[in-house]
Amino acid sequence: MRRRGLLLATAAAALAAPVAAPAAQAPTIVTVTMREWRFTVAPRTVPAGTVVFRVTNAGTIRHNFVVAGKRTRALSPGRSQVLRVTFRRPGPKAYLCTLPSHAEAGMRGRVSVG
Repeated sequence: MRRRGLLLATAAAALAAPVAAPAAQAPTIVTVTMREWRFTVAPRTVPAGTVVFRVTNAGTIRHNFVVAGKRTRALSPGRSQVLRVTFRRPGPKAYLCTLPSHAEAGMRGRVSVG
């Protein structure tokens, strides 16, 4: 009888204790620097979920950045923009500059979602 009372008290206490909500995972931050005919992207591997791309044009002409259907404006030299992208599936995701002939000149690559 004593054991049963102890079990009931333990169960009641567990039910009365507040349940902590799962902590929201902070988004992964990726730094993207654009220069003539190349991107520098770090890190190049990200987990699935929300990724924030901080894109800066360190070149001397305008460039943009496109990944997973999201794009920056055509950024003038020295300008920056933030893109927030949610990757739901793992795998390689292409990025590029869509201004005329920029991707063909080398402004393209892949980020790996794992």
